[in-house]
Amino acid sequence: MEILRTPEDRFADLPDFPWPAQYVEVHGMRMAYLDEGPRDADVVLCLHGEPTWGYLYRRMIPVFLAAGMRVVAPDWLGFGRSDKPVADADYTWDFHHSAMRKFIDTLELRDVTLVVQDWGGLLGLTLPVSHPDLIRRLLIMNTGLGVGSKPTPGFLAWRDYVANTPDFNVGELMSRAETSLTPAEVAAYQAPFPDPSYQAGVRRFPALVPTSSDADGVAVSRAAAAWWATEFAGESFMAIGVDDPVLGPPVMERMRELIRGCPEPMRVAAGHFVPEHGEPIARAALASWGLA
Repeated sequence: MEILRTPEDRFADLPDFPWPAQYVEVHGMRMAYLDEGPRDADVVLCLHGEPTWGYLYRRMIPVFLAAGMRVVAPDWLGFGRSDKPVADADYTWDFHHSAMRKFIDTLELRDVTLVVQDWGGLLGLTLPVSHPDLIRRLLIMNTGLGVGSKPTPGFLAWRDYVANTPDFNVGELMSRAETSLTPAEVAAYQAPFPDPSYQAGVRRFPALVPTSSDADGVAVSRAAAAWWATEFAGESFMAIGVDDPVLGPPVMERMRELIRGCPEPMRVAAGHFVPEHGEPIARAALASWGLA
C-alpha cells in the first residue's frame, strides 16, 4: 500500500485551531487526533465527515472544554493530518469501520458523548454494535445510517460530481458551501491535500455509502438502527441544518423517529456543514443535558 503524509507545514497557523495533533497507529499508518481537556473528565468524541477533518469542530471544541470536558477528535485515514493511502481501492467500508474501532480501543474511551455529522454518523452511529456500553449521550447533525435505503437525488448528484471530478478542490467546495469562511479557513480545509494524489479518501467516501441492501456496511448499520430504537437509554440532542439538500430535514426527521427519546430538534439556518455554526449548538446541547 502506497501511503502519503501531508507535510506538517501545511497545518501551520490554522485559524482558531491551536490544538496539536497526537497520533496512534492504525492499519500500520499514523492516525491523527486531538485530545484536549482533563484525562478523567467526560469524553466528547467528535467525528467528522466528507470532505472535512477535525478542523470542522473548531467552533464547538472550546464550548466543551469550557464545560470541563475532554474532547477527542480524530481525522479519518485519508483526511486531515492522518496518513493517506494513494489508491482509491484501498478505501473500503471495513477499512474505515475497523480503523474507528481500533482507535476507540487504543484510547480506551468510556462513557462517550458522541458528536457526529455526515460520515461521522454513518460510521460513528454503528459503534453500539461492537461497543454497546460506550455511548452516554448523542449530539447528531445532518447524518444518517447506511441501511441500504434508496439514495436521495441530492446525494446522487454529489456522488456523480465526485466520480467525475477526481481532482476537485476541497477548499473551493467548502467556500461555496459556507460563504462566510475566510480565505484562511478555506486554506485550512484544503491544507491536507497538496495535490490530487492525496485525495483518494475524499474521492472514495461517496461511493462507499451503503445505498443497496447488499452493500458493505448495511448489516452493521441495520443492527445499529435497532439499538438506537430499542436500547439507547442516554440523552440526545439533534441540530438540523435546514438548507442541506442531501441530509436535511426529511432525513433528520426520520433519524429523530429512530433514536429512542430524541427531543424536538434545534433547527439552524445552515447547509450541510452544520458544525460551522456549532458554538450555539454545543451550548444548547450542554444546557439540555444540565451541563452548561
